[in-house]
Amino acid sequence: MDDFMLNYPVHTLDGLELLPSEFILTEESLESIILDRGNALPETLPLLDFGDIKADVLQLLKENPYRVIFSDERLTAFAFDLLGKVRLVLPALETINYFKTNDFYTYRHILMVFCHSTLLAQDLVQDYKDQVQEAVAGPTHDIGKICVPLEILKKSDLLTRTDRDVLEHHTVAGYVLMSYYQQDMGGLAARVARDHHERLDGSGYPSGTHVADPLVQIVAASDVYDALISRRPYRPTAYDNRTALEEMTAMAERGQLGWEVVKALISHNRRSKPHYSACKVSDEKRGTPPADNLYGTIAREGDEHENEP
Repeated sequence: MDDFMLNYPVHTLDGLELLPSEFILTEESLESIILDRGNALPETLPLLDFGDIKADVLQLLKENPYRVIFSDERLTAFAFDLLGKVRLVLPALETINYFKTNDFYTYRHILMVFCHSTLLAQDLVQDYKDQVQEAVAGPTHDIGKICVPLEILKKSDLLTRTDRDVLEHHTVAGYVLMSYYQQDMGGLAARVARDHHERLDGSGYPSGTHVADPLVQIVAASDVYDALISRRPYRPTAYDNRTALEEMTAMAERGQLGWEVVKALISHNRRSKPHYSACKVSDEKRGTPPADNLYGTIAREGDEHENEP
């Protein structure tokens, strides 16, 4: 990990500040706060047994387009069996539950990205069962948003440049939090939290690195897809599924996302469920983004404008 300047503090759900703002994050400093936590292994609990998570997941999977994506009963049962074996540290579960009460979009998004990532991993990662179970990457990819004020997460106006910088902080904050909770800065869950907005071509954030890890790519694609098909505070109308898939295709054409991941995503959206390697992707773009879509627009400070999936 390269040294990284933190422009904003990193804190836990209960307000414990792990790192202050204007702090240079290094491997040594991160190792220090991990050691401060102690040597005892963190307590873990089953994801689906915590709060209403299982009932909420089952309900959310009945909504389109996930109802189609998870319509193959055999694959869905296999994925859900894996979900049932996932265990998370208690602070991570409590943070997920916090979002259910205070920012339902983030709560829903965390759960759907994990479910979707688990399904895609069956196609694309040979030892996905061991990796997903041990890394539990999906349910915690946005855990760093606990360090973003709710007034920014739920802002209905476009974000300012400063707002955007605070929001982008969630990636590094999530990396610190998962490293701290799991006592492992090299773990996949921590890296996914940090890198799920990075792109294959280096155009992402926070570091502009070229991310090649298959599971990170899967979570990144699932993250973008769910953001597009969901209503957001700044975009009351979601992308229709065709337009969302065309946007994913365009990102693969630009080299931002891997073609295999995008093809697997598209194949699960087709009722025939072709193998992703045989999935034909049309070059034609017939979809239309929502009329009220404000993505990519940055407001001048003093105005109230910007946004991100």
